[in-house]
Amino acid sequence: MAATLEGPRLEARSRKARQLVVFLHGYGADGNDLIEIGRAWQDMLPDAAFVSPHAPRSCGQAPSGREWFTLTFRDPNERWVGVNAAAPLLEQFLNAELGRRSLAPAALALVGFSQGTMMALHVGLRRAGAPAAIVGYSGMLVLPEQAAPEAIAAEIRSRPPVLLVHGEQDDLIPLQALFHAGQALAAMDVPVEWHISAAIGHGIDAEGLRHGGEFLAHRFRV
Repeated sequence: MAATLEGPRLEARSRKARQLVVFLHGYGADGNDLIEIGRAWQDMLPDAAFVSPHAPRSCGQAPSGREWFTLTFRDPNERWVGVNAAAPLLEQFLNAELGRRSLAPAALALVGFSQGTMMALHVGLRRAGAPAAIVGYSGMLVLPEQAAPEAIAAEIRSRPPVLLVHGEQDDLIPLQALFHAGQALAAMDVPVEWHISAAIGHGIDAEGLRHGGEFLAHRFRV
């Protein structure tokens, strides 16, 4: 596993970054997959810098892509094991990026897609300093197999507002994952909103992008 994470960046349109948005890509992609969302959001978030790190592992199913953790679907607990294994490196990256820009923890927002959403929720809820917000596209909240949310409540250190966005016709991570995550987050007193993108599969449409950008703009102003 790589000792550090790296990936494409966009500087703040205002030339002085007061916020940091970190994109976490999905399984088999890399940081280039999401960084263009930053360009789409720059009008709404002129004071935000954007970074989209490449996940630390080469993807076995897509050799040119990356993965935060391996998926074999043979072990029902592999997602839980995976997010915990990948978390320390991501945490180190977030702290280094904030420190490099002299930004407080509350200036951070995490935006994930698919496996990246699993990482954003897992790490974001466990940071000592709460992020401003988490936006999760087409993902899920990872819990230990057959565990209720109460089983990990003691691990939760921060409760940033969360927006979940999911395609109605997602056939890779079914829409039901949004409802499970929303219920579990609410049970842990995490404020959560969601948006369902009609007739969309495992992807992000323009309406979902708009909701995500507006959500972050509002939360950074609060």
